[in-house]
Amino acid sequence: MDKSVRVVYAPHESEKVIEKSRFLTYSEHVQSEDEAKAFIARIRKMHSLATHVCYAFIADKAGNLQRFSDDGEPQGTAGIPILEVLKAKKLYETAVAVVRYFGGIKLGAGGLVRAYSSSAAENLDGADIRILETCAERIVEVDYTGIDSVQKFISTHTCSLLSTDYGEKVRFRLALKKVSVDGFCEELVDYMQGRVKIEKGAEYYAPFKE
Repeated sequence: MDKSVRVVYAPHESEKVIEKSRFLTYSEHVQSEDEAKAFIARIRKMHSLATHVCYAFIADKAGNLQRFSDDGEPQGTAGIPILEVLKAKKLYETAVAVVRYFGGIKLGAGGLVRAYSSSAAENLDGADIRILETCAERIVEVDYTGIDSVQKFISTHTCSLLSTDYGEKVRFRLALKKVSVDGFCEELVDYMQGRVKIEKGAEYYAPFKE
């Protein structure tokens, strides 16, 4: 699958108080239902005395693996609102848990929906969001006389130099966005006037900042 997807890249925490109830929100990158369940279990263990630990997650890149829970709140007032925030922000492979410590004032169905959705939205607004894109590696091989030229070309283009191997010839291992790899290689061959050899490497998803 070459689809680019938005994800929460690093764990993020936030807190707010609404009508004396504390809402603590956690978001995290998850790549499977098992990872999402482990995340929820960890939050439950951290807050074993909490009134509710409500959550939602989309644990795949296609948006097919969706789960949510109201955890004792009135049906439809917590899990689904959190899930809708994930969908609205077009996030995948992301889990959100909102922990509530009841403060003694009932919020009503509408108030709960607003509380859980705003808690999730504010948390995600502050999270480190990355774009997962298909990354393609290329191995660029040149004679020692071509080192400076290749290094100069690399420095002026969007790619990551993963390693440099100095053997009989010099081999640069590069990572590029798959969508740009063909143009990069064609331009490099022209720049080097054909004095370069390029081999295909691995392909995988890699995170890029928005």
